[in-house]
Amino acid sequence: MRSVCVIGGSRYFGLHLVSLLQESGARVTLVNRGSAAPPPGVTHLVADRSDEAALAAALGGRTFDAVVDQVLYTPVQADVACRVFASRTPRYVMTSTMEVYDPATSPLVPASAAPVAESQVDPARWAVDLGLPWHDPQALARHFDGATGYAEGKRQAEAVLARAAPFSWTSIRSAHVLGGGARDFTGRLAHYVDRIAAGRPVAVHEDARPTSFVHHREIAAVLAWAAAAEATGPLNACSHGALTAVDLGRLVADRLGTTAHFEPADGGGASPYSFDRSYAMDNARATGLGFRFSRTADWLPDAIDEAAAAGKAA
Repeated sequence: MRSVCVIGGSRYFGLHLVSLLQESGARVTLVNRGSAAPPPGVTHLVADRSDEAALAAALGGRTFDAVVDQVLYTPVQADVACRVFASRTPRYVMTSTMEVYDPATSPLVPASAAPVAESQVDPARWAVDLGLPWHDPQALARHFDGATGYAEGKRQAEAVLARAAPFSWTSIRSAHVLGGGARDFTGRLAHYVDRIAAGRPVAVHEDARPTSFVHHREIAAVLAWAAAAEATGPLNACSHGALTAVDLGRLVADRLGTTAHFEPADGGGASPYSFDRSYAMDNARATGLGFRFSRTADWLPDAIDEAAAAGKAA
């Protein structure tokens, strides 16, 4: 029986990940700070993953066939992970983000009108600055705005793994995750559903550009697959079929049986998923390695229904 450690994993698609691993016969050890109850059937360890001594103490002598790190946000955390898990696992999977490709967060990320492949941001060549105050959001805000700090933290975390990982590693660059109704704590799809249902306009960029999405159960399946795979380096994870914010709004309206109204975004007031630069991913690498992605159009109607039902129940 395989043994898998999941760091984080106590909400949204992390819960699906734990269930998928358990269904595959794996023994799951969950590490978090104890702020949320663990899923049933796991071994639960409480530790702050940023605290190297506390994390090592909580793990004790345990070893794992794979680790899936759901909450790796900074290069300092990646540096800690490389040391703590060096002799504990041969396989490490990091949950990353498509926001590493956002040209608005770094002048070093080239803009692209076409869906981007993993080579667009090569972690092996990305600079790392462990001296920045990654542990202190207020201090880090003097260096980066929120979106840039998040994207740059992920890029630099991947870069640390690329340079120093003592184990086989991959980063899953997730598209925007949708579905799950009330379980989707971001409220981004609900923004569209609620406004359109009420006949209120949705603020979008004048020339809204496409972005990529993935179903909440699908991204969990990608992570579970990656934990048992041999692929290394970054992997894009997105359903087939990019959408603009206008496309999304119209699909929501069609499902609700009404009409979407749009208004020009004013400054920073654009709706979630509205971008003034192309922001979609190419999933050919993961597809070529054997993962079969769904189509956004196939699962989005149910995701809209779930968001609408959650809004009525609130």
